[in-house]
Amino acid sequence: MWRQVLLYFRTHSYRADNCQAKETLQNEDEEDIKAAQWIFKPMGSERMEMRKRQMSTTQETPGAAQAQHSTGNRGSNACCFCWCCCCSCSCLTVRNQDEERARRTSHELQAEGIPNCEESPAPTLEEVNAWAQSFDKLMLTPAGRNAFREFLRTEFSEENMLFWMACEELKQESNKSVIEEKARLIYEDYISILSPKEVSLDSRVREVINRNMLEPSQHTFDDAQLQIYTLMHRDSYPRFMNSAIYKDLLRSLSEKSIEA
Repeated sequence: MWRQVLLYFRTHSYRADNCQAKETLQNEDEEDIKAAQWIFKPMGSERMEMRKRQMSTTQETPGAAQAQHSTGNRGSNACCFCWCCCCSCSCLTVRNQDEERARRTSHELQAEGIPNCEESPAPTLEEVNAWAQSFDKLMLTPAGRNAFREFLRTEFSEENMLFWMACEELKQESNKSVIEEKARLIYEDYISILSPKEVSLDSRVREVINRNMLEPSQHTFDDAQLQIYTLMHRDSYPRFMNSAIYKDLLRSLSEKSIEA
């Protein structure tokens, strides 16, 4: 009987252990399944998120490229009133071209108003040596005036010689209408403060010229001509004698005389 009882308890305990083991295995399987679902579910959602991001990036890329292209066009064709005005602005380019054209036109007009150098034979060695003796001897000969005028051009003061020469031409006129016309041109070219070739004169001489212009004559600019002559004598003439223009001319004539 005890054997039967023991066999009964063993059988039931074995069954209970099996059931418990099955339940444990079943619970473990369910937990593994849940864990697997928990692991793979985010991965699927992340893939979906990545796909969404890629699609949104693909959609945004043409718009960004178009915006960048439009921005580049705006920079290259920018107007002076735009916020990003730069050196590549088309308006600035046009403006620079207009200014350059205006400067070129102004330079051409000034060049046309400058009389040509006087016709004169080539200076001799004696004449060039005489220029160093006095300013009067330099100004007496056309070759000396041409050489001195070339030097004044390098110092941007050629208008002094041009004014002096215009006054000399005025003195040779006798026709009243021609005198009035030439006096008006001299005033506009060398006396007016609006002229780019204005010569440097003091207020006293300007007042004399303004009075004389009421009835122009051959001597309207005598005081101004003397003042400019004195200015060239004291200021420009000493530098001319030490300039390369004079020294080169003197050296070339000296070499020619030695060869002859």
